[in-house]
Amino acid sequence: MAHIVFAPSIQRHVPCEEQDVAARTVGEALQAVFAREPRLRGYILDDQGSLRRHLVIFVDGLRMRDRDHLSDPVETGSEIYVVQALSGG
Repeated sequence: MAHIVFAPSIQRHVPCEEQDVAARTVGEALQAVFAREPRLRGYILDDQGSLRRHLVIFVDGLRMRDRDHLSDPVETGSEIYVVQALSGG
């Protein structure tokens, strides 16, 4: 099982506890979470099913590459962190 964590800044909008999920990709991990908390989907994904621009996901410390299909691999024991992206100057 992979472990998925949502940053406190996301949980202010939609409460979502850390969870262990069975998944082979980031997309599968998110779908498992959405099954438990459907309101989270609209905050994380856009209407095309892609990761929203204001978010970033790290898998085992590496930034996720496939923002559109969420196909980055996840392994048993992977740590997935969903955080708001920082911007500014």
